[in-house]
Amino acid sequence: MTNPDYLEYLRSVDTPTLINAIELLKVRPNHEGFTPLALRCLFPEFGRMCGYAVTAQVETISQTGPFEIDRFLDLYRLVEAAPKPAVIVLQEVGGHGDYAAHCGEVMATFFTRLGAIGLVSDCGVRDLPEVRRLGFHYFARGSVASHGHFRIVRAGVPVQVLGMPVMPGDLLHGDENGLISVPRGVEAELPQCVDLVRSREAKIMEFVRGKDFTLDGFRQMVVE
Repeated sequence: MTNPDYLEYLRSVDTPTLINAIELLKVRPNHEGFTPLALRCLFPEFGRMCGYAVTAQVETISQTGPFEIDRFLDLYRLVEAAPKPAVIVLQEVGGHGDYAAHCGEVMATFFTRLGAIGLVSDCGVRDLPEVRRLGFHYFARGSVASHGHFRIVRAGVPVQVLGMPVMPGDLLHGDENGLISVPRGVEAELPQCVDLVRSREAKIMEFVRGKDFTLDGFRQMVVE
């Protein structure tokens, strides 16, 4: 598949099915590659988000360094140069993360103009009605009213989102079920694994809903 075709294909698959298919490839442990329930899809009506990570570490409430506008420009330039569509991923490195809002209407407008389709934060975001009107995805723990002392500490570095590592350029996929990372180098094999997951589940569900359903029969299906 070409890159646009691959992304379009991934958008046709929900995150649980996709990560079940990734498990079949045995490229990482089953407990890796997804975020916990604290990370929420704030605009599920937008459908699935699929794009390439542009990363930064930020500090919002504590103040261990000065505000530098050049660090914002560093991040914006990375978004502009990144593969598209881009997804911004922000990790809080300061204290008091429950008070931290990482994006609002102004930054979301910048990101949209530069080719990003959404943002992932391990803390909060704000300006929900305005950002919803932009059609810009938000994956975060919730919303916070104030921007505090928000500053970009460093951009284009490895980050982690509530325990899930994200490298610059990683392919992220998210919907109302959660957010996952899609491993590199699986483009050829992944669609076949998705088909296998879907066919197995369809077979099981057909049996469970059918007139011949028994638990012993289900056990036999699993053994086979």
